[in-house]
Amino acid sequence: MSATPHIDRLLHHVRARPDALAFSVGDAHLTFGDLGDRARRWAGALQGLGVAPGDRVACVLGTSLDLIEVVLGAYLAGAIHVPVNTRYGALEVEHILRDSGATILLTEHDAPARGFAAALIDGLPLERVVVRGGDLGLEAHESSLDALRVTATPTQGPPPVCDDDPALFIYTSGTTGRSKGVVHTYASIVAAIGALTDLWRFSPDDDLVLALPLFHVHGLGIGVHGTLIQGNRALLHARFDPAAVADEVADGATVFMGVPTMYHRIVAAIDADPSLGDALSGARLFTSGSAALSADLFARFEAHTGHRILERYGMSETMLTLSNPYEPEARRPGTIGFPIAGVEARVVTEEGVVVTEPGEVGELQVRGATMMREYWRAPERTAESFDGGWFRTGDVVTRDADGYVSHRGRASVDILKCGGYKLSAREIEEVIARHPDVEEVAVLGAPDEEWGQRIVAAVVAREGARERDLGAWLEALRERVAQELAPYKRPSQVVVLDEIPRNALGKVQKHRIEVP
Repeated sequence: MSATPHIDRLLHHVRARPDALAFSVGDAHLTFGDLGDRARRWAGALQGLGVAPGDRVACVLGTSLDLIEVVLGAYLAGAIHVPVNTRYGALEVEHILRDSGATILLTEHDAPARGFAAALIDGLPLERVVVRGGDLGLEAHESSLDALRVTATPTQGPPPVCDDDPALFIYTSGTTGRSKGVVHTYASIVAAIGALTDLWRFSPDDDLVLALPLFHVHGLGIGVHGTLIQGNRALLHARFDPAAVADEVADGATVFMGVPTMYHRIVAAIDADPSLGDALSGARLFTSGSAALSADLFARFEAHTGHRILERYGMSETMLTLSNPYEPEARRPGTIGFPIAGVEARVVTEEGVVVTEPGEVGELQVRGATMMREYWRAPERTAESFDGGWFRTGDVVTRDADGYVSHRGRASVDILKCGGYKLSAREIEEVIARHPDVEEVAVLGAPDEEWGQRIVAAVVAREGARERDLGAWLEALRERVAQELAPYKRPSQVVVLDEIPRNALGKVQKHRIEVP
């Protein structure tokens, strides 16, 4: 029996089915064999740059075959892949690079890295920046991605790691302060993605339409690692377009994974062109995650396509842990289903009592083989997040009489869910508070049918700025946030207040802020 069964499962189709199609982007295709060859070349390139087992390799690359090759290449070199949101601003990228201690950064020449290129080498642990499509002006510290790929000597032999070694650092969205590095091993990744895709019956006969970004556990985990584990084909799309998804399904694609915002757009597109619904009806499976899917949207999609969306639940720290059943008639709208194989779940009240009665509200806690090893370099935060081996998700749920779990929101109002992203209200507040016309600010989420929540900034204006109209306030604050954070963190509504409501101890009471 192999000493590395999880790594072997991740590499099985690369070794056993070299001629089978694995990934494609438009007219560019990659077989499992080609992927293996190019990944070994990338592993050799990284080793030639001084990367040793356990070193972190950060990646700010958009959806492409290059990215897939780099991920597997890092694994074959024994390095740890650190995906970075391609929409992050300079401050967010710099925090991840500094915290992870990444020695290599792979990026686009026009990525956020360009904004602070001069500080990359002097102020961070980086030793080399590998750039695609141009240069950043870093001279001796910079290499061309295309040149490295061509000239590197492929590495040979198995990866110099074992199943329990770290493979992936997923940085959280910073919902409880600064973004934290979640450390996952080969074992936790394969345990989670293998169990989930087994449940969903992925196979080499499937074509997966993958329009999700490849820097978090939804697209990177299920899409990329699931394809490696199950041997299906992933049809990558850099941008989501309902008509393109329908075209792929009409051409034989069998699975689509999305977030509620995507399904809103799909339903709207079908309303405008009913033929898209007919085309989508030919798929085998539609799944949704990253935010709650409304029962109404579930019903509208089913009416248009005949498909009942399979909703699931997961987070960076736990990978994918709950899912509705595969059988369409057993999928229950408004729920996230049951724990997958290898995972246990419980519901716990604020007083620490395990819930036994159906409908009683509590925090979801989970444990099993899919859990993270730790938060990187944060032992106290790691310890606080576990209760006797149970991970505290911070998500409030209920369980019905049949055991289906329903997501009811976050335990903290400072965590927003907008368009499939988890956002930190505190992070946005810190940026807005630096605007010279803002005395105080509280950021909160207001219900939104399409986005889950919309970002609302409640501000107290300084003297001289009180008479500004709401449209001008919104423009000013959106511009302020856009200078430092990702575009999707910009507020979509502003409320101007005389004062921020607080309790007797001075704690902000966001629930008392009225949003028109």
